[in-house]
Amino acid sequence: MTEIYFVRHAHAHYSEDEYHRPLSAQGQRDAECVTNLLKHHRIDAVYASPYRRAIQTVEGIAQARHLPIQTIDALKERQLATGKLEDFHAAVQRVWQEPSFAWAGGESNQQAMARAIPSLRNILLTHPQESVVIGTHGNIMALMMQYFDAQYDYAFWQTLSMPDIYRLAFQGLSLQEVTRVWQED
Repeated sequence: MTEIYFVRHAHAHYSEDEYHRPLSAQGQRDAECVTNLLKHHRIDAVYASPYRRAIQTVEGIAQARHLPIQTIDALKERQLATGKLEDFHAAVQRVWQEPSFAWAGGESNQQAMARAIPSLRNILLTHPQESVVIGTHGNIMALMMQYFDAQYDYAFWQTLSMPDIYRLAFQGLSLQEVTRVWQED
């Protein structure tokens, strides 16, 4: 089995600069909890979205294992739209209801999935029988999970916390099991 630990980033300060948004003080504390939670698991590689908050959330794991963080642009969060939307949650709900729909300047679910899945497949093929941490984001994480199992939908996305951790066990490219690892207080 190949294990993928999807780590949704911890809480970050809001900024329109998606690439450089840092973790908040609470996010930094939660990132330490992520490290402590995964320190007893075998980890062979660490990947992340190029966004600072995703990297910061898995940094402790990489440091503890003396592993580099390999960033992959395709793992960044989905672009929902250009500029602010009046109702973020309604906007997200619509793209989940209509997988081919995209807001102006944004990606549809299908487009975001088509961007991320080849990278995930490459990670699975590069690390057979290994355990890999992927620092990522809620929407793109749920979309990658939905690619393998339709139950990971809008309702699932709404249940995600910041941070959150899910372990996906694969046999080759076939998803076998999903387990939530993050334990909220």
